[in-house]
Amino acid sequence: MSTPTLDATTLDKLISAAVAAPSIHNSQPWRYRLDPDTLTIEVHAAPERKLPHADPDGRALHLSVGAAVFNLRVAAAHFGWAPEVRLLPRPEESDHLASVRLGRPGPGESRPDDSLYDALWRRHSCRLPFSDRPVPVQVLRALVTAAESEGARMALPAATETARILELTAEAEWYESANAQRRVESRSWIRDGAPDGVPSSALGPRDTAGHMPIRDFSAPASVRPPPPAEFEPHPVVAVLSTPRDAPTDWLRAGQGLESVLLLATAHDLKASLLHQALEWRDLRWALNDPHAGISDVQMLIRLGYGPEGPQTPRLPVEDVLERPKWPPD
Repeated sequence: MSTPTLDATTLDKLISAAVAAPSIHNSQPWRYRLDPDTLTIEVHAAPERKLPHADPDGRALHLSVGAAVFNLRVAAAHFGWAPEVRLLPRPEESDHLASVRLGRPGPGESRPDDSLYDALWRRHSCRLPFSDRPVPVQVLRALVTAAESEGARMALPAATETARILELTAEAEWYESANAQRRVESRSWIRDGAPDGVPSSALGPRDTAGHMPIRDFSAPASVRPPPPAEFEPHPVVAVLSTPRDAPTDWLRAGQGLESVLLLATAHDLKASLLHQALEWRDLRWALNDPHAGISDVQMLIRLGYGPEGPQTPRLPVEDVLERPKWPPD
């Protein structure tokens, strides 16, 4: 494999891939900086994009950045590099969450499978109803392996436990409806025509059966919600967790989450993220399942076959990249 080169066009493509990652409320809480001497892309948090009420500890922000790091790895491998990741490389810089060095591939190293790179540009959250078509067992096993390869764990609970998880998610929706600060914060991220946030066209309908709790952004009167719809009666909800609950675990969970989402997309699956219960300390604790060895839950992932939903917008590269003089003279 020939040694890849980095030019301005390729750098833009790498950053665009990173920005395509999911983030809570599509807040896109990241910034990037290139060190041209070491070919290292630094990934920083954007604290002004943190959600102070829904995410006071920054856990969801770290998951979002972890997902962006995974996308950056996939894109770097696509262009011929062997990406080397360091998490929290400078502890004294709390906003510097990761560094991705564009290393040279080893002798005879084969080109990676590009299915994840192709999926990266197609992946999006789908808040619409899924069909009753079952997800093949071998695909679910592959998703479990994808999470494990990034240091996370993905469990697939049985129907009774899934129902309990959905009840906790619905309870979180009720919590938010009773909290004025949370309602205002969620509403502020409904942004038609903006490069961030959730456009009203991407809001999900309510479930006519009442068992699938779709996030209610408490839209203002000017936003007409979609008509109620019937959701799948037996949803597949995966539980993503980590062995511990420190910032490095959150970053690994974000990489595991995006690995699962991209592989699911490559298999033509749709996904939506049920984060509501994780935004309340007592409900997040209640999501633990000691009998199944599940603690420190980081995300709930609804999986299935469904229609193409609208993709949320992304910030342009120039808004998130601190661009050096590149390429140098």
